[in-house]
Amino acid sequence: MEEWLYGSVDRIVFRNEQNGWTVLDLETESDGIQKVVGELPMVAVGETVKLKGEWAEHPNFGKQFRAAACERYLPTDTTAIYRYLSSGTIKGIGPSLAMKIVQAFGDGALTVIEKEPRRLAQISGISVRKAEEIGESFAAQFGLREVMLAFSQYGLTPSEAMRCFKRWGMKTVETVQNNPYVLCTSGIRIGFERADAIARDMHCAPDDPRRVAAGLLFVLRHNTGNGHTCLPQSKLIPTTAAMLEADAEGVEQQLYALEQAFELKRMDIESDTLWFLPPLYRAESYIASRLITLANTQPQPKPNMNGRVTAIEKNQHLLYEEAQRDAIFQAVERGVLILTGGPGTGKTTTVRGIISVLESYNEHVLLTAPTGRAAKRIAELTGREAKTVHRLLEVQWNEDDELVFARNEKNPLDADAVVVDELSMVDALLFESLLRAMPAGCRLILVGDSDQLPAVGAGRVLGDLIESGVLPTVQLTQVFRQAMESHIVNNAHRIVQGEYPQLHQKQGDFFFLPKPDRRSVVQTVADLCMRRLPDHYGLSLFGGLQVLCPGRKGELGTVEINRVLQYAANPPDDKKAELLTEGRLLREGDKIMHTRNNYDISWTRDDGEVGSGIFNGDIGILEAIEANGQSLRVRYDDRVAYYTKDDARDLEPAYAVTVHKSQGSEFDAVVIPLFGQQPMLCYRQLLYTAVTRAKKLIVIVGEEETVKRMVDNHRKTLRYTGLPYFLAESEAFGHETVG
Repeated sequence: MEEWLYGSVDRIVFRNEQNGWTVLDLETESDGIQKVVGELPMVAVGETVKLKGEWAEHPNFGKQFRAAACERYLPTDTTAIYRYLSSGTIKGIGPSLAMKIVQAFGDGALTVIEKEPRRLAQISGISVRKAEEIGESFAAQFGLREVMLAFSQYGLTPSEAMRCFKRWGMKTVETVQNNPYVLCTSGIRIGFERADAIARDMHCAPDDPRRVAAGLLFVLRHNTGNGHTCLPQSKLIPTTAAMLEADAEGVEQQLYALEQAFELKRMDIESDTLWFLPPLYRAESYIASRLITLANTQPQPKPNMNGRVTAIEKNQHLLYEEAQRDAIFQAVERGVLILTGGPGTGKTTTVRGIISVLESYNEHVLLTAPTGRAAKRIAELTGREAKTVHRLLEVQWNEDDELVFARNEKNPLDADAVVVDELSMVDALLFESLLRAMPAGCRLILVGDSDQLPAVGAGRVLGDLIESGVLPTVQLTQVFRQAMESHIVNNAHRIVQGEYPQLHQKQGDFFFLPKPDRRSVVQTVADLCMRRLPDHYGLSLFGGLQVLCPGRKGELGTVEINRVLQYAANPPDDKKAELLTEGRLLREGDKIMHTRNNYDISWTRDDGEVGSGIFNGDIGILEAIEANGQSLRVRYDDRVAYYTKDDARDLEPAYAVTVHKSQGSEFDAVVIPLFGQQPMLCYRQLLYTAVTRAKKLIVIVGEEETVKRMVDNHRKTLRYTGLPYFLAESEAFGHETVG
């Protein structure tokens, strides 16, 4: 039930400067100090506020008021004005100076700062320049309010208005009115379609060159979401012209104008011209040059390698096969090594061997993987600490709200060797950042399965590196006897070799349930998840069991399967709040997935640590929908994240997820519905990736013919990347230099 809460801000407990999420103590007249949380970016100590929202009970921090709307009033009496000025809200004023200002101007102090800031120079210790800076800082507080008010008519959220204000300051409204397409520039995170709609409201012409330029940039940015680091000119121009309903010649003119303005980079290849956004051009060119340098680096020879490896074999009661032993030697003797192979071929055993040998020479080895689940898995398998790449590089955000890493060329990692697991999931930008953080002389061991689907982000790093043939690579192909006892492993290798999986075993860990039509497939999937697998294996959709779908659409897509499973696993209940966002129904108690990296979302660990940032593919439980849908609370393992209603657009039910979204994850049991898939989702690499997500049990439900068509279709996911060309250039240059 919504209520109003009125009081004076006593203390700011926590504030996320990126999105304005705030925790504060509010002094109320009747009930004393009350805890308030919400998106309150500019509320300051000493202000009087009137808040609209709901009371909620936090499991760790008790009763809180979750504010959905806020009216602010500047303090009027001298005591409150002093508290406001001494809080640090206005840059350049601390407690001592605040006291002098209040003593000099009394309850008119804020009026002086706003309208006659130069009068502050009458006070000892304040120069005319400092007085003007104080006035500008105070004006900025109101400038943001004006931006929020002006932009609200276009549907921009407070977080979006804040990002604009941080970029353009007091000129924000003027800047956007002059060119509304600046809203879809990098860092603002407002899509082209929304900016285009605002531009139409401002009567911008359809053939405005600014619109064409923004359209080109949008097409390139949009396609990074499809995995492309670049686009050929033969694709980029007609795609943009069709989207804008514009003349192709005019689009081409703007393309070269963007290059002249350094907003695009190009690479001429034999058959076409590749166009890049500058960060991706820089990333792939750097990756190529750094890896070629590593490949040409010969570390100091290590004595008695044979003896060390034999001792490890004896200690661990195993015998490395020839390729494993070769990989261990190359990892120690070369600057970079790629280790690849399918399930059951001993990649993890080989990685353990590499780490053990390096540690025996007192080398410091860091172990990393692209996702939390992948890092946890490799840590358990190797017995060493592993961190996500983001955590290893110490992710931070700069003043422009952009993702940066504390570890870089100037502050490299403390390591003699870095092992990267699940490299197939690492995109070009993240891999560039990792390479930049590697100190000189540090070895790099890259581990992954090149037959898996490529990264969700832009790039095809592992596939490009292996296919280039310019880097030391060991491919493990021998499947060990113990692994071959698993039908999951056996069938995975059959699939990747173009053979049909054995579908009709009656025992084991791999089952196929044939069904005559899609409707019966859906019914069987629901029965498996709600009755048969829980009864026989103790599994549930909230613990170890996951449905994987090839795509989102259709009767067997995640949208429809989630609707069915949501109703079965978490049915409607008068006691459970619901929220409809982006056409998706979210209900308290739902299993959900976060679908886009959002570095602004605040979270609190169970031990009280606070931070921000939720990543694409994170799966959790929607614990609460509060303040009439204005705020949500989601648990991700040992931390709770807080969402605004706008942030909730990145959430969707996760009883079923796409195979692409499951990358890097393993589940005890996987159920896959397959029946007459769309051609674009009917291919071998996707089936192989789905099958290899299961650790203990897999059930395919549907049509045997569909499984066979997927195996027969060996097309790889098409990605336009520049890395192969950069690698070829760097290798040629390296050979010329050596020669």
